[in-house]
Amino acid sequence: MLCFHENDYHVSRRIYSNRVFDQVHERQAQEIQSLRERLSRKIKGLLPILDWLPKYPVKQWLPGDVVSGVTTGLVCCLQGVAYALLASVAPVYGLYSAFFPILTYFVLGTSRHISVGPFPVTCLMVGSVVLTLAPDEHFLRPVNITGVNETVTDERLMEVDGEAREAQRILVACTMTVLVGLFQVAMGLMQVGFLVRYLSDPLVGGFTTAAAFHVFISQIKTIVSTLIDVSRNINQTNIADLIAGLLTIFIVMAVKEINTKFQHKIPVPIPIEVIVTVIASAVSHVMDLNSQYGASIVHSLPRGFAPPQIPNIALIGKILGSSFSTAVVGYAVAVSVAKVYAAKHDYTVDGNQELIAFGVSNIFGGCFSSFVASTALSRTAVQESTGGKSQVAGIISALMVMIVILALGPFLQPLQKSVLAGIVIANLKGMFMQISEVPVLWRQNKIDCLIWIATCLASIVLGLDVGLLAGLVFEMGTVVVRTQFPSCATLGNVPNTDIYKNMKDYKNIDEIPGIKIFKCNSPIYFANIDYFKEKLREEVGFDAVRVFKKRNKALKKIHKLIKKGKLQATENGLVPVASLGVENQAFEKEQVPELDEGASQPDSEVKVQVDWTSELPVSVSVPTVHIHSLVVDFSAVSFLDVVAAKSLKLVCLMLYLYCSLLSHCSNAIMHLHNMIVTFMSLQTCMTFCLPQNTR
Repeated sequence: MLCFHENDYHVSRRIYSNRVFDQVHERQAQEIQSLRERLSRKIKGLLPILDWLPKYPVKQWLPGDVVSGVTTGLVCCLQGVAYALLASVAPVYGLYSAFFPILTYFVLGTSRHISVGPFPVTCLMVGSVVLTLAPDEHFLRPVNITGVNETVTDERLMEVDGEAREAQRILVACTMTVLVGLFQVAMGLMQVGFLVRYLSDPLVGGFTTAAAFHVFISQIKTIVSTLIDVSRNINQTNIADLIAGLLTIFIVMAVKEINTKFQHKIPVPIPIEVIVTVIASAVSHVMDLNSQYGASIVHSLPRGFAPPQIPNIALIGKILGSSFSTAVVGYAVAVSVAKVYAAKHDYTVDGNQELIAFGVSNIFGGCFSSFVASTALSRTAVQESTGGKSQVAGIISALMVMIVILALGPFLQPLQKSVLAGIVIANLKGMFMQISEVPVLWRQNKIDCLIWIATCLASIVLGLDVGLLAGLVFEMGTVVVRTQFPSCATLGNVPNTDIYKNMKDYKNIDEIPGIKIFKCNSPIYFANIDYFKEKLREEVGFDAVRVFKKRNKALKKIHKLIKKGKLQATENGLVPVASLGVENQAFEKEQVPELDEGASQPDSEVKVQVDWTSELPVSVSVPTVHIHSLVVDFSAVSFLDVVAAKSLKLVCLMLYLYCSLLSHCSNAIMHLHNMIVTFMSLQTCMTFCLPQNTR
């Protein structure tokens, strides 16, 4: 008996297959658009500025965009100069990277809020390639010693040709940036932006944490390298860089924590990077830290733009793999940030168009001495929190960067590099805090936690590009394993309800006698069809093919005994001849009619009914079947392939033969064709009515 509560409901409707549903219900006619409408939609899709700029509400949005653009522009300048150290190029190229990509993204981008420019992870990936292809060892030259005419070959008297090294390094960085852009544009044109969805949150979290570790290691040497000098020669210790770097880290992290904690009370976040940079530049200039204490400073930050240059095609073969991984990482991070703010402000971001926008931005920027552009969460947060409503704020921030490039650059020349390193390290706090997600992931999903840990360790040990690939392979392996060995369960009925749950998960759940309900929680395809059939056999307790063969073999022997006169067949069963010496207890009370002399024995066409649970009159062991109906729940099966369809058709066929041929219970099972149609249309479940042990 089922008990229904007041809010319960019952749905009763006709069950359709896809073919029958299409016959009954007419499909809606496809709307035909004119060539002009389609062309207009395509152009606006490729150039989103044509769609949103004519609708731009000047009075409502422009004041906020101006304030946001000025603030974000100052942050862009400082982060660009700082992140250039990660890319192993001169600081001025960081300013270029904060300017040129914004110009094209303003026209092609679909996000209103992200701030396009350098991102620590991609900068570090570029820097690793730059250091590999243009190390200091390739640019050593003899030291010109006054009064010595001979050529000096001692390595201790060699110096690095800084000008040649810088030219080669920026050439490598620009070539890689253009190649990254080509990869992104190609993926955008092929509409494969969905592939980035395979970079799950645990994978991205582990990767960015490992990247933060690499960034930290690469920058800490700028701050603590003086400690080595302290240990070697305490009388010549220079602590200016150490003090400046540690103070920068402490102050920036403390103020950022205040910005986060009191964000609802502070109308505009405190631009601490700008304040620290201005103060540090002034102190370094006034105290002449470079001359007095040997502090490492920016030195050269020339005014104006560098002339455009053509990428070196000869380098493409050496940077192909690294460029592709950098393209994927840069796009994945940017789209993730863009979608966060799009959801917050109720608009959508086109992933494929974002690929094209970032690709064109990197191609354009790479031709003008920029390195790979993406977005930084901290910089985007500044742009959004200071009132930015559209990419007008982005273009204003680009104007601020241009002012610094053309006029204010020399004022940053006294700035210590340790201050820039401190700004970079302080901005890594959010990435390092992702480690706190590991215990939460372990409690929620252990496989996702393993993906996080594996990606992080692989990226730390093997490098960012190889580590990302290793993490992706590990992640895909977990998907394959989870689908190849799906969770299968036998469902039981919760007493006094119509609810069915896994019998292993709950107590006091009853299995309906004679009925087996089997559920598979995964797609069924070539890799897991054998596992599915094996689990099905385990749950039902018998192999339909084996039972069919055994019973068919027993029936053939029984027919032979009947023909030889050793068994007598009636409509109610088999009666053994007394001389055989075998009694079937199931028929010992059966009254056997006397046969007339000359009457022929029943042939193989006689319907024979056998009690398969009792002792058989033949020496054939037939497995016992304890159920009469099998319900296969396909509510969680999202798809199946050709191999699975063929195998399950065979399962349907064997169950059909097992029921109809052995038991002759034509009313107990639907026709084979109907079963296959029901299965192929992926209805909620399939029901197979199996024969009872006695028919």
